[in-house]
Amino acid sequence: MEISPQIAVIDFGSQYTQLIVRRLREAGYFAKLYHPENFKECPSPKGVILSGGPRSVSDEDAPDIDLEHLLSLDVPVLGICYGMQLLNKKHGGRVEPGRTREYGPAELRPEGGCGLFDGVSGSSQIWMSHSDTCTKLPEGAEVIGRNEDGVPVAVQLSSKVFGIQFHPEVTHSHEGKRVLDNYLAMVDDPPRFNMDSFKEVLIESVREEIGDREVVCGVSGGVDSTVLAVLLHHAGAKLRAIYVDNGLMRKNETAEVVAQFERLGIELEVINAGHRFLEAISGIDEPEEKRRRIGDMFVDVFFAAADNVELLAQGTLYPDVIESATSGSIASTIKTHHNRVQRILDLQEQGKVIEPLAELFKDEVRALGESFGIPREILYRHPFPGPGLGVRVPGVVTEEKLAIVREGDAIFMRHLKESGWYDKVWQAYCGLLPIKTVGVKGDERSYEWAVSLRAVTSEDAMTADWVEFPAELLRVISNEILNSVEGINRVFYDISTKPPASIELE
Repeated sequence: MEISPQIAVIDFGSQYTQLIVRRLREAGYFAKLYHPENFKECPSPKGVILSGGPRSVSDEDAPDIDLEHLLSLDVPVLGICYGMQLLNKKHGGRVEPGRTREYGPAELRPEGGCGLFDGVSGSSQIWMSHSDTCTKLPEGAEVIGRNEDGVPVAVQLSSKVFGIQFHPEVTHSHEGKRVLDNYLAMVDDPPRFNMDSFKEVLIESVREEIGDREVVCGVSGGVDSTVLAVLLHHAGAKLRAIYVDNGLMRKNETAEVVAQFERLGIELEVINAGHRFLEAISGIDEPEEKRRRIGDMFVDVFFAAADNVELLAQGTLYPDVIESATSGSIASTIKTHHNRVQRILDLQEQGKVIEPLAELFKDEVRALGESFGIPREILYRHPFPGPGLGVRVPGVVTEEKLAIVREGDAIFMRHLKESGWYDKVWQAYCGLLPIKTVGVKGDERSYEWAVSLRAVTSEDAMTADWVEFPAELLRVISNEILNSVEGINRVFYDISTKPPASIELE
């Protein structure tokens, strides 16, 4: 599905490239990512941004772009970091290795009154990440910004072509958003991203793609699969929504998911296969082996239930599509992840896989769900891992351990919701630690399990910080868990950041 006009972001492999697209969409402009070699496929963009990247423009096989085609579009062009260096070189300037790598905060001092820096302070923090430097500017170029040492960090190469050495898309560039807004103000007839109009285009696109074929969709009760199922339902698809209970779900989760889909008017096929999953991981304590067995079993169970698939719908999101840390990434290439097992790849080759949400970020999926009237408690539900409680019970998984985690987690979640903390947290859960400790219960010695409570804040799960709950709240939660959950005598609160820790225990 293509929506035009749009702003094209050319991906040269920067770790921040995805953030550029997010910032543009947050500002209300529809933007998409393109590999330099596929850029000409973009239909009449109204603006072009060249991202940063880890390579040197002096490398023999450095990522490149067709400058003649770019300039023929006659639209505002902004080169960021590598993008600036590439534009400078292709316009006739010179780029050479710097004496030191510039990484981290620096100072921006705009000059010359360029519109790119309208309203930007005379001195503000910017974020640098590069090793090359533009040592000579092409004829006619104008310096429009320097750092604290007087080194050019922003240039205007022509009336519509600009280059900046810093990254405006990261929050460490304190006025980066204003710089991007100023760039967007230069765009003629700027493309606006409106979820209501996007929804109608999306529904029509789905209708055309599925035709009269039956669509199978795996659902978990999470945000992505729920919005996907509702979209297909609104598009009039002959939908089979399949929910696999793997025996590793939270307390009452299956019943809640069934009730949730009943309220949404979608019939759910429930496959109770808990015994098969637990049997598959019986005695297994190695984390990756557990994940592999759970994943393999899910594929077996799901496709046995789906039988002869005419069309498979997946909730793949845009970050899955564009995620890559190399300049060789291609926007249309999906990363290898749980949606890319061989059976799905085979269906894809046969043209039997659709991914209607593949243009959207998570927050946009939530906005789409809101436009469909999906309740907030569904859209803002905390993430839950595919292997379920299997990764919240380190070591060998048993029914006893699962029961402890379910009860402890239910108490934790109830108190977070009642206290108003649930919506302030990215993800929270109760996990079982693979240790037993000595305690005292009823004047007798006990030797029982310990549980760990974890709650984090995050924007994208790549990094996370632990949540500083009020001590009294933790005291109340701990007391109830210790007094009502059998088999434990100790409660810990996890104050680890990611990195170095992961969000889940395994």
